[in-house]
Amino acid sequence: MVLPKPMRLKGHRCFDHLHRSGVRYQGPSMVLKVAKANPKLIRSHKRDQNPTACKCAVAISNKVSKKAVVRNRLRRLFHQHLRLRLSSEPQRGNNWALISLKPNSSKKELNPLLEECDKLLREAGLVK
Repeated sequence: MVLPKPMRLKGHRCFDHLHRSGVRYQGPSMVLKVAKANPKLIRSHKRDQNPTACKCAVAISNKVSKKAVVRNRLRRLFHQHLRLRLSSEPQRGNNWALISLKPNSSKKELNPLLEECDKLLREAGLVK
């Protein structure tokens, strides 16, 4: 199975935009912020050919786990999950999304975390 191109969102300007103008959806273990995309904040040589795709970022603080290995594994798993979920859906506008895990989320099983992520994505209207 070939995965679609990553939809990662990077850069402090993009994160500042998400924090300032994003709509917040909160669950027991994570927070999802969704904002209308502002492509001017991304450097011109890094802009996508598909500007209508939803770009996502996953933020995991040291409070979730002190071990970088655990944080990076969670980040990779969430990026893969988001890539699969959002690529199978028809595009619903030009949005940016930020998922932030709350402290002690790493102690939970992975499946409930991914189900909660799906629930928040449905609330935000990014997936059906």
